[in-house]
Amino acid sequence: MQDNKELNAAVDAWLDDAVADAVLARAATGLSATLALAASSGRWRLAVGPHGWAVQPGAPADAADVAIEADDLAWLQLLKADPVEPGWQSFGAIIRQNERFSVTGEPLRLAHLLPCLERLVELAHRGKRRAEAPAAARDMALIQGRYTVHGAGHSPVSPVYWEESGAGAPIVMLHTAGADSRQFRHQLSDVEVARDWKMYAFDMPGHGRSGMPAGWSDGEAYLLTQQAYLDACVQFLEQVVKAPAIVMGCSMGAAMSLVLGARRPDLVAGVIALEAPWRAPGRRSPLLADARVNAGLHNPSYVRALLSPTSPQAYRDEACWIYSQAGFGIYSGDLGFYSNEFDGELVGRELARTDVPVYLLTGSYDYSASPDNTRKLAALVPQAEFHEMADLGHFPMSENPDGFRPYWLGALARLRGQMR
Repeated sequence: MQDNKELNAAVDAWLDDAVADAVLARAATGLSATLALAASSGRWRLAVGPHGWAVQPGAPADAADVAIEADDLAWLQLLKADPVEPGWQSFGAIIRQNERFSVTGEPLRLAHLLPCLERLVELAHRGKRRAEAPAAARDMALIQGRYTVHGAGHSPVSPVYWEESGAGAPIVMLHTAGADSRQFRHQLSDVEVARDWKMYAFDMPGHGRSGMPAGWSDGEAYLLTQQAYLDACVQFLEQVVKAPAIVMGCSMGAAMSLVLGARRPDLVAGVIALEAPWRAPGRRSPLLADARVNAGLHNPSYVRALLSPTSPQAYRDEACWIYSQAGFGIYSGDLGFYSNEFDGELVGRELARTDVPVYLLTGSYDYSASPDNTRKLAALVPQAEFHEMADLGHFPMSENPDGFRPYWLGALARLRGQMR
């Protein structure tokens, strides 16, 4: 095995950072585990136990909980390439998109270690280029929170929570699977936008401050269907907004914004779909709701993989924080709609028969609803306009609100001229 001094130096520096990293230490609280790394010219072993992380020089690579193998050039690209290409931005991207790496480990053990594995790749990109954008003027005091009751689809002790700000033509914002309306706080507090638009964002039942979904106290499993989601949105539009609105949703919310435009064009003045899928069957995993796995650590890491490596760290962490607070099984239940039921081909053909203007915005680092996925959807809808958002991932409005803002303002400006 020939020595590669450049790779050895890069890996040694990376692992030194890992051993000293407080975030990685927190992610491994209570764990005892080993991680083996193999390249063409070297092997390394990283272990965690009661006293934290440590490199184990010369330790055998076998019997590790997780083993990651690639050639020297692949490891050097991961550790040193800047800018970071899609497929290299996260552990989740590597195992799904990157054939240069081989990862082995028992699925449950991989789930236990997922927060650590995502943090290790995050550390590999520390110090690399970050996206820069002018900071918008924001005032959180513009946002007012309210509750309302929508009827039989909700628990009697769980009214729907929603927030609003601004004045003018309405925009309704739909959050992603397993999250809540906090994802849109940076848009709701945008001083310039609030002068011209009345903005709303609500928490679906079982999410955020809306409380339990119906049947939860009786032990019913939560599973979101397209019809139930559509009904909840129609009720909000009819009972709270009371006027045709621009509907802006992300991921699961993007899918529903398209369904609303297709099925209830009378309530929709336009659609801004962020990270809209063609189909997204690969997101469901039984480990998202497994009592053997800490969902408060695992699920935020599962979505962290979808973020852009160029997004500011504090915003990346905020985007994931929401997922650490979700109710057990809610994220997985939402994916019943997003990953199993939603069909972009079917909905796209329905939208094509309407005159609802549609703007499709997808981040270049998103592999759940990739730019190519969204392009297929755009091709079906004559009135749709598609833009790939450079340097953004699956949660553009929260992971980098200032980087997302020009795309958002551009869509709003064009919709203003098209509103019926």
